Amino acid sequence: SLIGRLMFELPEEMGLIAVAARQTQGKGRGGNVWLSPLGCALSTLHISIPLHSNLGQRIPFIQHLVSLAVVEAVRSIPGYEDIELRVKWPNDIYYSDLMKLGGVLVNSTLIETTFHILIGFGFNVNNSNPTICINDLIAKFNREEGTELKPLSADCLIARTVTVLERLIEIFQEKGPNGVLPQYYKYWVHSGKQVQLHSEDGPMAWIVGIDDYGYLQVHEEGKGVESVHPDGNSFDMLRNLIVPK
Repeated sequence: SLIGRLMFELPEEMGLIAVAARQTQGKGRGGNVWLSPLGCALSTLHISIPLHSNLGQRIPFIQHLVSLAVVEAVRSIPGYEDIELRVKWPNDIYYSDLMKLGGVLVNSTLIETTFHILIGFGFNVNNSNPTICINDLIAKFNREEGTELKPLSADCLIARTVTVLERLIEIFQEKGPNGVLPQYYKYWVHSGKQVQLHSEDGPMAWIVGIDDYGYLQVHEEGKGVESVHPDGNSFDMLRNLIVPK
């Protein structure tokens, strides 16, 4: 990809973003195809993170910061605070806990003591298909609450997402995970949810939060809290399957 080639040829302090009106070769987790219809906000962002920094030691956290930035981009606009946009661990953007309308994919390359991070993120802004989009949620909110919130544009939301992300990274570098987790939990879909470990008939556990490295923490009866992570593509929070590491 063009941005992948460019990122090593630019000065260190220069960021780079590619914005696609339409994407024909999108990639998702585990080699899945990422479908990208018109009306979808799509970008790839390049950032540099020093290895010896709070975030450099916890690179998996970046996907959580990006998901949070997308949600904040909408819900930090005056009047739009109650639009039901949420984060779903590890890297999805959801309407309530019902329907996915965006996702994040992060690739990192360590060169000497700097991580070069490519962040791909996409979310439905103006396309009702194949699922639902942000402007549908705004229209629904207007109908239910009698408000007249305007629809948002993909360009505006990409710009806001990048601005919010920069701020979240600054806070994380200064204060570590605890600087951003309260905000993340405010918007995540998993509070008080149960999951099954190992397999469909495995033991039940309660979701507690995420640990310092961005893995999910669960509490199994009589076992205390343990950290778990996804098992490649078979991982689906909606099927409640998690494989402990």
